[in-house]
Amino acid sequence: MNRQRQRVFTIGLTGGIASGKTTVSDTFQALGADVIDADVAARAVVEPGEPGLQELVERFGPDILQADGSLDRTALRRQIFQEPSARKEVEAILHPRIRDWIRDRLASSPGPYAVLVVPLLVEGGREGLVRMVDRVLVVDVPESVQIERLMARDGSDDAQARAILAAQASRQQRLDAADDVITNTDTPEALRTAVEALHQRYLRMAGLESSRPVSDNGANAH
Repeated sequence: MNRQRQRVFTIGLTGGIASGKTTVSDTFQALGADVIDADVAARAVVEPGEPGLQELVERFGPDILQADGSLDRTALRRQIFQEPSARKEVEAILHPRIRDWIRDRLASSPGPYAVLVVPLLVEGGREGLVRMVDRVLVVDVPESVQIERLMARDGSDDAQARAILAAQASRQQRLDAADDVITNTDTPEALRTAVEALHQRYLRMAGLESSRPVSDNGANAH
């Protein structure tokens, strides 16, 4: 059955690691946008008592639980490392629940528009969460800046930082998928100005396009 529910105009916010996505999403939120974070969804669906966690335990055993009954993410990652095919099984269990969680949040969003933060939006491809958004906004910085920030933030060395970047979509792949781009290499004031300009644009667009339906088969992609 194809359930139809109304949702607000939705922006998919993404960018490489250390590009400044959190700063951008926090600014949108301060301006009144409804920010929905896919990482929050991923944690919510494995809370104690959630069917997602129960199914993981049925598949991988109680060793993936901590003493308080919550998910031991390190133990689950160890299972995946030892059994590479397990990653697909984890994704099959959790991804539909993550999509449903996000879909419900979008359907009940107070608006005026929503910003869906998905670090791996581009990596998910056309079958991923990109199907739930109306526009893709990429926070862009040169890879050299990402490496510098990673080394300063996490204490990574150059090789570690480059390995992290290599595991994500390339800068060009993200730019190719973008409808809008914010370049985050200037001052915090310049970044805020860029976000404010997009906020005004999205308000105008939402006024025309805020009644699009969202279905179980996904919705309007860019």
